[in-house]
Amino acid sequence: MKQLLKNAKIYDGTGNDAFFGDILIEDDKIAQIGEGIRCDGAEVFDLKGLSVSSGFFDAHSHNDWFAIKKEPVQYFAPFIRQGITSFITGNCGLSAVGFSGDTAHLDKIGGGLFGYREDTTGVYPSVREFFDAIDRNNPCNIAVLVGNCSARAGVAGYASRALTGEESAQMLAAMEQALQEGACGTSLGLMYEPGIYSPIEELKQIARLSEKYDRPMTVHPRACSAVSMAYPQLLGRPHLLRALDELHEIARGSKMKLQYSHAIFVGRKSFRCKDELKQIIYRMRSEGIDAGFDIYSELLGVSVITVVMPTWYQALSPEDKRKPFNKLRFAVLAAATCKLLGFDWNDIQIAYIGPGHEQYEGKTVAQIAKEMGKSNVDAYLDLCEMSDFKGRVNMGPYSTPEIVSDLSKDEVCLYMTDAWVEEHGIQNPAIYDCFPKFLKFSLCGTGDTMPRTIRKMTGAVADRFSISGRGYVKSGYYADLTVFDEEALKNGVPDQGKPFGIEKVFINGRLVLDGERLDTQALRSTGRALRSR
Repeated sequence: MKQLLKNAKIYDGTGNDAFFGDILIEDDKIAQIGEGIRCDGAEVFDLKGLSVSSGFFDAHSHNDWFAIKKEPVQYFAPFIRQGITSFITGNCGLSAVGFSGDTAHLDKIGGGLFGYREDTTGVYPSVREFFDAIDRNNPCNIAVLVGNCSARAGVAGYASRALTGEESAQMLAAMEQALQEGACGTSLGLMYEPGIYSPIEELKQIARLSEKYDRPMTVHPRACSAVSMAYPQLLGRPHLLRALDELHEIARGSKMKLQYSHAIFVGRKSFRCKDELKQIIYRMRSEGIDAGFDIYSELLGVSVITVVMPTWYQALSPEDKRKPFNKLRFAVLAAATCKLLGFDWNDIQIAYIGPGHEQYEGKTVAQIAKEMGKSNVDAYLDLCEMSDFKGRVNMGPYSTPEIVSDLSKDEVCLYMTDAWVEEHGIQNPAIYDCFPKFLKFSLCGTGDTMPRTIRKMTGAVADRFSISGRGYVKSGYYADLTVFDEEALKNGVPDQGKPFGIEKVFINGRLVLDGERLDTQALRSTGRALRSR
């Protein structure tokens, strides 16, 4: 099969200026790039000056868990519509791989956020098994990190202690096997069980393993806010910066690739940490540590409804939760938490409570409290109980337009979504237009230049995670291509629950998005497993 894209403005992923030309695709590869290409029998697309780049890489994703769904297309469709063709998955320590098939703790793999359930096609403990299951059997290209939470849970469940020597050896062996089989790096999830229990020496061992294979170690740090439950001292150095200090200690003396995941600043009190975060990243780089970070274009994030609820309160019986003293104690602590973090009940939007409670979705706790005629705390507790304390919220602020603008221009920044499609309720807006917004920022002058913006969502990601044959518009590379309209991007209205400016998407040479039309039949088999070399 031959396809010819004529009269395109081509961004090749190197960060160099765009140039005009034609692209010839033969089967799943780019065969030729140049001007005036002619090819008898090729299907011709006259792009009339529209822009083309390599298909976008989502540098931080959890879609390894969705690539193994029995019906995966629906979970990838929104990402494809915003131009994404490839994913770096397995982040935050919560990978679908990296454990023994005979583990007694399969229910702990995925940290509660994800897991092997009835709608997955099977259980795939190793990278080899996972890649065999998804290759040409899912919509998009998938690279996978091996996570410390999954590897640790595989040998010791949620044990809140240091691993024994035998357990540590088993965990590290599982992670090393994953790297040998093509995992694109390791990942830490230091806010999730059981990663929160990992002592620093255990994390240093994983860092050394990452350095040995020259693959990045991505890190969800212990704290992304000014205060948190990770450190007992509420005053003094912001917890976000203490968490970065810990990463510096883990990487010190190495030449490893350290990828700081989702550079966010949860609550207004943490915004002041932005400059020092960058200083720490560059201090590490000055010492030979290959440190970088990634961001999304959103100002909010997804969390559980109990985000401001202390664990002692969650552990109480329903009767004890409603006792006046306990309620008062909780109300005081919740008010203090909100004040220390820098947000309030207007900043917590209900995304999902459960069946029969759809009327609350999309409203803030403060709005719901007013409708109920109750205090914010009482309304919040009602919502928690309605959801069996398992509800989902979209909350913020996690950043500001000024912070996103500044970080997006940094040379060691990559772009990502950190989003997945939920079965019910309000979705994370990043699934719709996170990448088009980065392009809009560039075209409107608040983001990086267009060549550098494109590089941060294509070639730079492929280079960072050792993905060969992808990320660039080059002869011989795989034909993952995104076609976009710069004028439509510049004038597009974001945050409408849909993408804008994306015209066509090719995955491994197959045209899967043409305007609004998504080829769902082709998408059943277009995705490939991306093995790092």
